[in-house]
Amino acid sequence: MKKIPYGKQVITEQDIEAVAAVLRSDWLTTGPAVAEFENVVKDFVGAAHGVAVSSGTAALHCAMYAIGVAPGDEVIVPAMTFAATANSVVYQGGVPIFADVDKDTLLLNVEHAESLITPRTKAIVAVDYAGQPCDYSALRTIADKHNLVLIADACHALGAESHGCRVGSLADITVFSFHPVKHITTGEGGMAVTDNIEYARRMRLFRNHGISTDFREREKQGSWHYEMVDLGFNYRMTDFQCALGISQMRSLPDFLDRRQEIAIQYAEAFKNNDDVFPLLLRPNNHHAWHLYVVKLAGRLADRKEVFQEMRAAGIGVNVHYIPVHLHPFYSHRFGYALGLCPVAEEVYRHILSLPIWPGMSNDDVDTVIKCLQQLANKPQQAAL
Repeated sequence: MKKIPYGKQVITEQDIEAVAAVLRSDWLTTGPAVAEFENVVKDFVGAAHGVAVSSGTAALHCAMYAIGVAPGDEVIVPAMTFAATANSVVYQGGVPIFADVDKDTLLLNVEHAESLITPRTKAIVAVDYAGQPCDYSALRTIADKHNLVLIADACHALGAESHGCRVGSLADITVFSFHPVKHITTGEGGMAVTDNIEYARRMRLFRNHGISTDFREREKQGSWHYEMVDLGFNYRMTDFQCALGISQMRSLPDFLDRRQEIAIQYAEAFKNNDDVFPLLLRPNNHHAWHLYVVKLAGRLADRKEVFQEMRAAGIGVNVHYIPVHLHPFYSHRFGYALGLCPVAEEVYRHILSLPIWPGMSNDDVDTVIKCLQQLANKPQQAAL
């Protein structure tokens, strides 16, 4: 049986040659490929500075350090996201304050987020869920009004646009992930981009143990001397990862186009379906389609059964995400409980992520569609 994963990397011979070239070079880490990759990504998204790190989680942590999140500070994050968004706040001793999401898009509910602002609020993190940009115009107005930092968790949204501007140029700091299921991959890896030179400086310091210079800089200077000026982490990205990222960026436009084609096929198949409801698209947004999330209803209301039957058919559906505040860590540490974000909690019970990645064939897409349609037509699929 052919397996269709929900997401997967696409690696070309060009990618392999790029990595091999670095493996044959003198620099495997903190070398020239790192700065080149940073420049390629920042220029693509329209930011002044890029800081490459070991994961999207590391990039989020760097961002929290850069803006000075400290014990007792509050940072507003959406409930519908991967745990790393909130975890990065906790790493710095801060308190994540969970805001609900819009039921049709699963993007941060701007009004609810503003209602949660207190004198302790330091920042708002907007998550571009599934690859769709949040309402950055409204969020910028709120952030400026309350003197807050606006951070974009765009780990789903490399290549997305809002009102003609690319994600990466819409917030004070924007974070990307290069995990294999994302738009491009470096194996593991991430990057934070910003127009703020001080934020960039602090993030570079933080990714390198809090040391003011890296090995390559000291080699250029002919010096052995370095100073650790703050407590940081080893969040560096290797040169061979960056070489892969540079090569993958050349394929990104084609990857984005293919994701868009698959999304259109799904949307057409389910447009008049009473059992499958794709998420709403906001006007003036160009979706990057990291995920294709649908809400199940009617004859497909039993999400567990649909999940199991599609997996048994070789279709790697998934669920993104369990609302973060419901994880045991957050309920035990902070006392968060069911009822905190009712929209996220209710929608979570019905969502399913369908496979979408550039290597999928049209036959693969048809297989996914037909499987869902067949399940909807089974008498036992009636909602309980």
